[in-house]
Amino acid sequence: MSTFDLSPETNAANRRPNTTITPAAAPNRRNTELVMLGFAVLVPILAYANVGLAMDGSLPAGMLGYGIGMAALALIAHLAVRRFAPYADPLLLPLATLLNGLGLVMIWRLDKAGKLLRNNFAAAPNQLMWSGLGVAVFIGVVLLLKDHRILQRYTYISMVVALVLLAAPAFFPSRQEDFGAKIWIRFGSFSIQPGEFAKIILTIFFAGFLMVKKDALALASRRFMGLMLPRGRDLGPILMVWLLSILILVFETDLGTSFLFFGLFVVMLYVATERTSWIVFGLVMSVGGAAVVATMEPHVKTRINAWLDPMAAFAPHPPANSSEQIGQTLMALGSGGTTGTGLGQGRSWLIQFAAKSDFILGSFGEELGLTGLMAVFMIYALIVQRGLRTALAARDAFGKLLATGLTSAFALQVFVVAGGVTGLIPLTGMTMPFLAQGGSSLVANWALIALLLKISDIARRPAAEPAAAIPEPTRGPVS
Repeated sequence: MSTFDLSPETNAANRRPNTTITPAAAPNRRNTELVMLGFAVLVPILAYANVGLAMDGSLPAGMLGYGIGMAALALIAHLAVRRFAPYADPLLLPLATLLNGLGLVMIWRLDKAGKLLRNNFAAAPNQLMWSGLGVAVFIGVVLLLKDHRILQRYTYISMVVALVLLAAPAFFPSRQEDFGAKIWIRFGSFSIQPGEFAKIILTIFFAGFLMVKKDALALASRRFMGLMLPRGRDLGPILMVWLLSILILVFETDLGTSFLFFGLFVVMLYVATERTSWIVFGLVMSVGGAAVVATMEPHVKTRINAWLDPMAAFAPHPPANSSEQIGQTLMALGSGGTTGTGLGQGRSWLIQFAAKSDFILGSFGEELGLTGLMAVFMIYALIVQRGLRTALAARDAFGKLLATGLTSAFALQVFVVAGGVTGLIPLTGMTMPFLAQGGSSLVANWALIALLLKISDIARRPAAEPAAAIPEPTRGPVS
């Protein structure tokens, strides 16, 4: 019988007295989340102990404090989710906690090689502080955001805020150690990377904009080489975003943010319209724009040259502005082999300060080997899978687009960083989510996980129980 069958028999059945329809209550899986959090805290603690034993022959002095601190942060975050998002996805929080903990261990391990490096500083204490702030932001989002659909009201305000955040670093001077990129705002010793927060705010704008305009953007006017081409007037939004990404690349020489910004919009556009032509246009325009800028901007050209010839810096007469970090990372990955040298026993600290930020994957690849690196990528893949599953389960169009955009931004960032470190694509200078040193990235990604949890909470929550059917009045005998 069809769900919408309106036959007399169905209507009669629906009029039976005291008939109620009770939806099956989905388990909230909070206990599962708590158990997984235990593993997510235990694995970094054991890794911490392993590093201490390998480098000093004894357990680290701060092991107990580190374990208690990580467990406390994880427990507080879990209690917030249990109270304010009881039906949220049970895996996102443990996976993020595991990555954050492993990143802290590797940064601390690289700090211990500081005496062998020049201009090195201990970054683990700062990263631990940013981890606490990130969890605080996570709790704030879970507590204050009652429903993700509220964000739809701020579609165009989000656009303005995101553009201000993206443009702000261009008005601040860059330092020599920034290697030409203007992606930070600095106030003395304090610095912030606004592009990390802009990716979330831009996703909110794209989700609200595409939900309203998706039908117009899906219209096709002609077919060319098997592709359904959109109408010329509907190309306006993608041309505007393409131009804006090029301007970011020119004025801030930030290849990573430009790629992430434009790629995010193209992916969300494809999801909203189901038109393959948007993907083709996006690829052609991104490659064309990057090629043009590379011929004019020395910083971008240097990174492309380093990608084309990563070993040029080790030549007898290296070219000017050559970078040795990609070559060193490739050698570190090669020396790690399949099973790695062991935590604390590698030499990836030779990459110097970048081993804690852009190239921290090289450190993991050397000391954990290909097997460990694939395990790290699997954790990222699980986060992406749970995010896309949340998008599929969302009951509203805005929630579907928002979850897809947040997950795509996360996946694109992992791709561009991993691709740059391994030599697949030119280096972008972005931060590996949760693993690498960087407070802005850590806080922004904890906020991203919180938003996905709120969307999944609404999606997985059982539907409200309908009221009981009203029985028909009993008719008395007709006199």
